[in-house]
Amino acid sequence: MDEVVDFLIKNKKTIATMESCTGGALVNEITNVEGASEVLKFSAVTYSNEFKIKFGVDSDIIDKYSVYSMNTAIEMSTNIVKFTHADYGVGITGKLNRVDINNLVGENNKIFVSIYDFNKNKYYNFEIISDLKSRKENKNKIVEEVKKVLLTIFRNS
Repeated sequence: MDEVVDFLIKNKKTIATMESCTGGALVNEITNVEGASEVLKFSAVTYSNEFKIKFGVDSDIIDKYSVYSMNTAIEMSTNIVKFTHADYGVGITGKLNRVDINNLVGENNKIFVSIYDFNKNKYYNFEIISDLKSRKENKNKIVEEVKKVLLTIFRNS
């Protein structure tokens, strides 16, 4: 994550995250890098639908597409930018190796990620299949994939 933070610092850009299934693993990796306080605006871990909605995710989107959908990830990335005025917003939602009694719809082990570039008004959306044995391994895999995409976005900007 050093390269991510370094790029943001050098380019005077900021980032914010709204994470669900990763439980803050992405922001944890960002804050492990010296200088992260210069670029990290805010992070929210919104495990519950209630707090996704409180942070701006449209409840109709959740009802129509489920909390485990790209539509919800897009809402997460967009609304964390609206809330923080960051340059980049990352939304992550998905189901990792368990049934969610509050949200029965949605494929297991399918993760939806949306990265919103506010300045270009552009979304970078992708899915990750992560079916490793432990939650920690799955979270690490997701964080690595998000990091790769962020670096690709930065290199092409």
